[in-house]
Amino acid sequence: MDSYRLKTQVLVIGTGIAGSTAALTLADSGLEVTLITADDKPDGGNTALAQGGIVFKAVDEDPRDLEQDILTAGWKQNNTRAVRYLARRGPSAVQELLLDSLGVEFARNTDGSFDLIREGGHGKERILHCADYTGRVIMDKLMAAVQAHPGITLLTRRTAVDLLTSHHHATSLEFKYQLTNQCCGAYIYNQEQGQVETVLADYTLLATGGIGQIYLHTTNTSSSIGSGMVMAARAKAKTVNAEYVQFHPTSLFHRAPRKFLVSEAVRGAGAKLVNSKGEAFMQRYDSRADMAPRDIVSRAIQEEMLHLGDDCVFLDAANHVSRDLVESFPTIHAKCREIGVDMLCQPIPVVPAAHYFCGGILTDVNGRTTLSRLYAGGECSCTGVHGANRLASTSLLEGLLWGISAGKDIAGRYSKKTTLSRRLTDAMPDWVNPGNVQNEDPALLAQDWATLRHTMWNYVGITRTDARLRRAFDDMRSLYRHLQDFYKSTPMSKELIDLFHGAYAAYIVTLAALRNDESKGCHYRIQQ
Repeated sequence: MDSYRLKTQVLVIGTGIAGSTAALTLADSGLEVTLITADDKPDGGNTALAQGGIVFKAVDEDPRDLEQDILTAGWKQNNTRAVRYLARRGPSAVQELLLDSLGVEFARNTDGSFDLIREGGHGKERILHCADYTGRVIMDKLMAAVQAHPGITLLTRRTAVDLLTSHHHATSLEFKYQLTNQCCGAYIYNQEQGQVETVLADYTLLATGGIGQIYLHTTNTSSSIGSGMVMAARAKAKTVNAEYVQFHPTSLFHRAPRKFLVSEAVRGAGAKLVNSKGEAFMQRYDSRADMAPRDIVSRAIQEEMLHLGDDCVFLDAANHVSRDLVESFPTIHAKCREIGVDMLCQPIPVVPAAHYFCGGILTDVNGRTTLSRLYAGGECSCTGVHGANRLASTSLLEGLLWGISAGKDIAGRYSKKTTLSRRLTDAMPDWVNPGNVQNEDPALLAQDWATLRHTMWNYVGITRTDARLRRAFDDMRSLYRHLQDFYKSTPMSKELIDLFHGAYAAYIVTLAALRNDESKGCHYRIQQ
């Protein structure tokens, strides 16, 4: 075999909390794991950006209380089995992996108890945090464990192109006639070598993150383009709830490719949203005021901005938060100072931005998808926990729990009888370059991204109408067809792969939004 054809027991695509947790669980069970990321560093995804915290449990918590808060925030469009699983199994997963095994040092009170905080939509203080850089601390611990584990091979600068399946790729008719389609690994673009590698795997887990970068304004990293969902959809795995895209109400209003998140924990500590007149306005939109769920707060901010003709609203922490702002929110304080805002005495300018994808690849409580041998976890998956709108700080817990669950399920199923047969691996072809026409003009790629992001922001954004969605559907279908032709005639590159995945992800989201005429949660349709 040449250097561009690899075989591994389990391939994990994505190194965030779900992918890393799954890799550790699998490797601890004795399996050989290949863990890949498209970034230069394994911690380049969204997990490290998480500020607010991770759901744990309130003092004398009844799991049913957390279940109810999740269902209320999700407009009761949730998978109740998944919600119950998260509420009952989640705290023990945090205890066992993050606290006992990795030793994550969450903030504590002077008496040694955890400094549990509350965020919008929560009825109790049940969230663990490390100041306002919780995700960073968790990822540091996870990466140290991953890099030290002899059972994990970590590969950076590897971009997944497409999943390998028995129905779509096998060169032998024997496998095309089988009723069950099987995932056999993936084609992976090696950015260093400029070559596509054929990575064969007995089991594959997708943990590629969200889709925020298909929108004009987002808090997500550059790799959040929906690649996992796109690869799964192309392989005919079922995707659901793609219309539910959550916009975080308070991203810092400044010019940057990625909007800086101003954590919901700032409002949880007492900060008030005010308009340009200095008026606190949230009480007019919801009885929970500033602690209402994110979808309601985002729409309220948009309404205020439209009504007053403003580019942003403001988050006033200086006059309403009693705790030490620098100690509690050091990252936010430093970022605000960078743009000339002192949150100790000035309100913070904020706007909504695409933040979290509540839909994705359909999975059960073990991370299994509808495609044999394919698992998914984290933001690219749809467990049904979030329903139509995510409750704050549940995403890290979901990624952690489903990473563990998927790892355990694969390990429990793995045996010599469940490995890919030699006949099937031999029937998997290596990548054939689709074209050699050197027409990858950076200006064309930039224009396609600009068209895609403006269309999604304006027509498939915080508020939607039938006319906007139909226009977006026509535009995204046209762009995707154009890129399919372009893709077939142009040599492979990361830039082209990303654009192709982003365009198809936008098409999936738009089509789902067009088909759902019921306005709930993140999918808010204005009737005309």
